[in-house]
Amino acid sequence: MDFSSLETWGYLAVAFFSFGGSFFIVAAAGVFSYMGHMDLAMALTVAAIANFMGDNFLFYLGKYQKKEIQPYFAKHKRKLALATLIMRKYGVAAIFIQKFIYGVKTLVPLSMALAKYDFKKFVFFNIFASVIFVLTIGLSAYFASETIIALFGVIKEKPWIAPLVLFSIIGAVWFGMEKMTKKR
Repeated sequence: MDFSSLETWGYLAVAFFSFGGSFFIVAAAGVFSYMGHMDLAMALTVAAIANFMGDNFLFYLGKYQKKEIQPYFAKHKRKLALATLIMRKYGVAAIFIQKFIYGVKTLVPLSMALAKYDFKKFVFFNIFASVIFVLTIGLSAYFASETIIALFGVIKEKPWIAPLVLFSIIGAVWFGMEKMTKKR
């Protein structure tokens, strides 16, 4: 096995960042697969398994390590409350929905655990949610790879666009989270 290749480190990166629920790494795996640097089925399988394990780990922490994790979420009480509301309003669908909401996807498994949701049920539905999340993001990026690659070509020619887009995305996510977590 060649440890200096993108293929080797790419799969490890997919596993590591998918454990944390990264959209970007799953999309990057789709693009790299399109370019022939990774095997699409293998990359998406690794991503789905790691994503599944990551959410189960968060649920476990919320269920059995409450006291140890509470200090880390002291500043995020509103977001945790929002995640709890999503879980209560949408039930099982929250497991699927949370995968696609940046800034909440870490908190929903924790809030479900704190709300005494059944661990076996969570694991069962999380399998399907992980697969749907990875297939949606990974295959979308794979089939849109030509456009994504062309976009990176434009950014290479005009590098000022990258920070503008990045700060716009960060601003939109921040604004959206602020809007959702404020009292009404």
